[in-house]
Amino acid sequence: MRKLVGAALAVLLVAAVTTLFVLDRRSGSADAAAGPVTTLRGVIGSEKEPFFDDPRVREALAAHGLAVEVDTAGSRQIATDVDLDGYDFAFPSSAPAAQRIAEGAGGASASSPFWSPMVVATHRPVVELLARNGAASPGPTGAWHLDLAAYLRMVREGTRWSDLEGAAQLYDSPRAVLITSTDVRTSNSAAMYLAGAAWVLNGGGVVTTAGQQEAVLPELSHLFLAQGFSAASSEEPFEDYLSQGAGAVPMVMAYEAQFVGEAAREGGSRLGEDAVLAYPSPTIASKHVLVALDPGADRLADLLSTDPVLTALAAEHGFRTGDGTALGAVAAQHGVAVEQSLTDVADPPSFEVLESLIDAVAARYGT
Repeated sequence: MRKLVGAALAVLLVAAVTTLFVLDRRSGSADAAAGPVTTLRGVIGSEKEPFFDDPRVREALAAHGLAVEVDTAGSRQIATDVDLDGYDFAFPSSAPAAQRIAEGAGGASASSPFWSPMVVATHRPVVELLARNGAASPGPTGAWHLDLAAYLRMVREGTRWSDLEGAAQLYDSPRAVLITSTDVRTSNSAAMYLAGAAWVLNGGGVVTTAGQQEAVLPELSHLFLAQGFSAASSEEPFEDYLSQGAGAVPMVMAYEAQFVGEAAREGGSRLGEDAVLAYPSPTIASKHVLVALDPGADRLADLLSTDPVLTALAAEHGFRTGDGTALGAVAAQHGVAVEQSLTDVADPPSFEVLESLIDAVAARYGT
């Protein structure tokens, strides 16, 4: 009898443990000690997808009881077209877009855990040819700078690479001198390119008035219409730059984070031997702003700004963080010359003015 009772108790104990394990799994707990895991859903700019997909980032977030699931969209799309119901946070790559999202969400909290200046991913023969023709120069750290005013003058005059002095020795291409960008109607990197060009064309100041918009619109439109087809997100043209080389993609507008992140890529970088990062002068800073649509996402924003593991991983993915030296250390480790301190930086216009300029350029696609 005692044996039967003991056996019954053992069966009940196993069943109880099994039930607890199943319940624990359903609640999202990694294990009994770790406690429950909170899952946050967000919509982000595509350039941050490799960061959130990194197993080390997932592990670091799990250590704080968080799991993050993300969808990607262009920053302008997030602000204007994406249905944000069901998302806990939005994470565009644009301060003006984030402002619009926060206002639409009733003043939701917003913070910028990291940022990235816009750069031109190019090739050494190309940038040396530009330098010989007065449109580029090396900086004190060895990083290159593209004179945006000189470049815009070349575009205005319809200059081809083969027209430039030294083209036969460096880059003798019949293609027009033109930066490849994403589609300005959908993508933040193209919008930042537009904002920087508008600053230069406006005499070195933020475009604010309708008259200023009209004055800069013809040249701004040409920068995008002359490209023909443009991709919707920043990942595609950068992938073309990596795979097709100078013959097809001599210059592409990109985030510094994409270039440095590729150099530090686990499994080996795909950057060619002549790959060069050049800062437009002026460049424009793309602030990655996390808008907490649900109060629970405030914790994620705080961790991305303060957790040493996550900030170190952000730097490894090429982002600039509150640690002013982290990005430079990662870049130096992987042989990329970057500017630690940027002084020639343009300000973007307000969201309303930027939208007005983009809409005006978009209207010309059909003419």
